[in-house]
Amino acid sequence: MPLAVYNDLSRKKEPFVPVNPPQVGIYVCGPTVYDFFHIGNSRPFIVFDVLRRYLQNQGYAVTYVQNFTDIDDKMINRAREMGISVPELADRFIREYFADADALGVERADVHPRATEHIVEIIEAIQKILEKGHAYELEGDVYFDVLSFEPYGQLTRQNLEELLSGARVDVDSRKKHPLDFALWKAEKPGEPSWESPWGKGRPGWHIECSAMAAKYLGETVDIHGGGSDLVFPHHENEIAQAEAATGKTFVKYWMHNGYLLMDHEKMSKSLGNFRTLREVRQQYSPLAIRYFMLSAHYRSPINFSAAGLEQAMGGVERLRSCYRSLVETSVKEDLQETGALQEALQKARERFFSDMDDDLNTAGALGAVFEAVKALNSALHEEGALSEANKQEGVEFFRMVDEVLGVLDIPELLGNAAGNAEDERIEKLVEERNQARKNKNFARGDEIRDMLLEEGIILKDSPEGTKWHRKL
Repeated sequence: MPLAVYNDLSRKKEPFVPVNPPQVGIYVCGPTVYDFFHIGNSRPFIVFDVLRRYLQNQGYAVTYVQNFTDIDDKMINRAREMGISVPELADRFIREYFADADALGVERADVHPRATEHIVEIIEAIQKILEKGHAYELEGDVYFDVLSFEPYGQLTRQNLEELLSGARVDVDSRKKHPLDFALWKAEKPGEPSWESPWGKGRPGWHIECSAMAAKYLGETVDIHGGGSDLVFPHHENEIAQAEAATGKTFVKYWMHNGYLLMDHEKMSKSLGNFRTLREVRQQYSPLAIRYFMLSAHYRSPINFSAAGLEQAMGGVERLRSCYRSLVETSVKEDLQETGALQEALQKARERFFSDMDDDLNTAGALGAVFEAVKALNSALHEEGALSEANKQEGVEFFRMVDEVLGVLDIPELLGNAAGNAEDERIEKLVEERNQARKNKNFARGDEIRDMLLEEGIILKDSPEGTKWHRKL
């Protein structure tokens, strides 16, 4: 069936039909770069990375944009605490973001725009909103007038009174309505500022995303993604200011991932119940973290726990072990293709795509992968049950899975894949160990094996020779 996604704007699953197929534009809210991101932040990064990968697998030409918020109150306050400038703070934690995201296998966006590099576009967007009568100026500040935009609340499906009752808003008695939000903030002493028609100041948080999305993806974006915590006020405000400026639909499909919970409560820095990804990476493989995030449907909450990550680690090891055995197993060239295995792989493949087409159901897709693993492991342990054609079908299946889900890291898996100096050192040690065993110097052979094991290198002896791989 064709891909269908749950649209938070309509509250239902809809067939995915981009504005200008096969082109697809995706905008995903990135981090405010004042600190290491916490483990909960990694969920949208992984989820929308998989969405992008899957759309590309299905033949779409995807332009993926993920911003960096590099100017806001948190940035200013943290820079003061650290005794550095806001740009220095931003540069440092953008580097740290990439170190963590790269480790998770999150592919870099086509564009990573920074708010401070798009002040011109932001000012132009504010001017359009003012011209259309949807904003007002107050002593150098510019506010969006929510009462002027009738559809306000369409994403949350709440009226102004309902939104106000549950919202934390900036207290400013000058505003026409408490929910009016800042498009431009007048300069304050010691804060970064830029020239504008309303005097020196800086942009509000919400306007940056609307302005940058329009610049790189056009006035109507196919998919806008982010965490559920961004639905209000951020995404509601993005819709209001963008559509007030253009009169066009801002986003066709709104997609939000569910919360990552800590002890069954929402994880957030404001609550103090969080761990940074950098901390978690010291205990668990990034592949296990990625697998863990994909083991539940993206819209469902998922509880962070050591047990869950250990289970994810075991799942990754099962996948990698099966693929490794498949690649390393020699088969007889004249062996005929086994129809039962071919059928099992075909069914697993069909279920994989069916689940992915059903609103990116990665949990179901992983279930399909393990159906293939079960069939392949059975064939690998049964004489004459695996032909060369079966082997290649299995290898291609795993490569497709890794291309979409990114949970195997196949280039690293088999060892010596990159041919780098470190892999060459390991190969020489393996060769030395095998020669020592031939010379009946078992003590030296065991010493090399144990030394490599301490480095996370596992050796496996077989009739075809000694194979090695890195432990997760």
